[in-house]
Amino acid sequence: MWRLRLLVLAALAARAAEAQANSSDGLLEFSVGKFTHFVLSRPVPREAILRHISSNTTFLLFQVHSQYQNTTVSFTKTLRPGTSGTGTDRGLVFLLRPEQTVCTWYLETKDTKPVQNLAIPLSYSERDPIPGGCNLEFELDVDPNIYLDDNFYETTVKFAPANLGYARAAAPPPCDVGTGQESRWRLRYDVYQYFLPEGDLTEASLLQYLQRMAQVPHVKASAAKVVTLTADDKTAVSFSSLPGQGVIYNVIVWDPSFNTSAAYVPAHTYACSFESADGGSCASPGRISTKVFSTLFALLGLFVCFFGHRFWKTELFFVGFIFLGFFFYILITRLTFLKYDVRLGLTAVAGSVGGILLVAAWWRFGTVTLCMLCVGLVLGFLVSSAVLFTPLGNLTVFRDDGVFWVTLSCVALLIPLVFMGCLRILNILACGVVGAYSVVLAVGSYVSTSLSYITLNVLRRALDVDFRGAVIRAPFQTNDFVILATWGMLAVSGITLQIRRERGQPPFPPHPYKLWKQERERRVTNILDPSHHVPPLRERLQGRIARIRELFRKEQPAGERTPLLL
Repeated sequence: MWRLRLLVLAALAARAAEAQANSSDGLLEFSVGKFTHFVLSRPVPREAILRHISSNTTFLLFQVHSQYQNTTVSFTKTLRPGTSGTGTDRGLVFLLRPEQTVCTWYLETKDTKPVQNLAIPLSYSERDPIPGGCNLEFELDVDPNIYLDDNFYETTVKFAPANLGYARAAAPPPCDVGTGQESRWRLRYDVYQYFLPEGDLTEASLLQYLQRMAQVPHVKASAAKVVTLTADDKTAVSFSSLPGQGVIYNVIVWDPSFNTSAAYVPAHTYACSFESADGGSCASPGRISTKVFSTLFALLGLFVCFFGHRFWKTELFFVGFIFLGFFFYILITRLTFLKYDVRLGLTAVAGSVGGILLVAAWWRFGTVTLCMLCVGLVLGFLVSSAVLFTPLGNLTVFRDDGVFWVTLSCVALLIPLVFMGCLRILNILACGVVGAYSVVLAVGSYVSTSLSYITLNVLRRALDVDFRGAVIRAPFQTNDFVILATWGMLAVSGITLQIRRERGQPPFPPHPYKLWKQERERRVTNILDPSHHVPPLRERLQGRIARIRELFRKEQPAGERTPLLL
């Protein structure tokens, strides 16, 4: 017995010494199903090895991840076309030969800084489908990778079709010979999405949550299944982009005949750049111009939330600003190639003109119904945008632009029609809800929140044609609960305050033009009124200008002056 113990201890010591020697020589040893953290540097590629592969394993899937620095994984030490993959989330499929128990590959990086990596090899049997086994689009022969193409509007997830599993040394099943149940056309693809904590851009957090998205059981337990595709569908799905929000995607291919599954290599994105210095930087997703614009807009909206009905003209300016500014931004973005800051500045000018025009229309014509139609449409637009922000907006019928815009317009028109008999209540509701939401938009330019996308997604739909096919999903986490409670509290407080203050008051102020006209006629006919003797405006302005000039006129000497003798 003691001899057996000595042999075991000697074997363990030899294995530890061998692992230490391999590590010093740049050799990385992996174990099936176990995550390994390591650091890659630029000068020398490192060899990786996996030993003691089970005879039941027919193929291996090795994957390596980093936050934003690229890593290259290759079958050979010398990089050749079709034998390597480079990116932040890359993997290779190793189709094992008979009696093969050891597998090697190579890892390197071209980045000047050291790269922190997370890697894991996974094993699959002959009944498990092979991810990317019928690749015809990407570079690798068998490509298990997920490719992300993201911009400000949407993030597109692309992957290669899978193939049926097969035993070692057997011929692979043909990909496009037949479409029956004995071919790869029976496979199903489930696309999963996992949101990282809002505002968390740390590398340690990403690598920790990537471990939940690598293996099939963990993916099903942690992530949300968003879309299920068949072999007849295109292997590409679009999602709405969330700049500054970490998102991990993965695809699980399922074989219904054997009830077996395999996971692709998970891919992540923040829809921003860690190395950019402009507004697209992950460290500061919002531009300075956006923060200034949204802050000023929020201050005006906060005033309208509590005092909008009392200060009627200020509210009309606020509504006119939203009305014309929204349509002007869409027009100038689609027809010109101006920079964002220029477009935002021109939108502010156009919105101000819209506010002035609406106030001028009220002052001259005094039509309450017309003004309240504009106010009701703004509130209806917010309500309809909130309805389409829910899972109802992901219904297939709303991918048609005609159905989407008609539905949005009908819901927006429904709000003023419902409250047409009580215009004051409609106005106070619009002041509280819309004014409070302007604060939400301002907070969204400083802190990560999904509530700002209630209206931003509608704006994206108007600006980008491809956004109609995107799946609308956003996280609802701690920040969102707090901001939603703040929005509700501000709206309820503003509505309650204005309803209590306006009791016993006229529903709306009188027609300004009629008051001005009556006042002018009264001054003309009533000679006892002191204002009757007030000079015209032109003469008063000339007199004030003359007095200002006297202040800056130099006094001229008048010769000898003799004091008066008393």
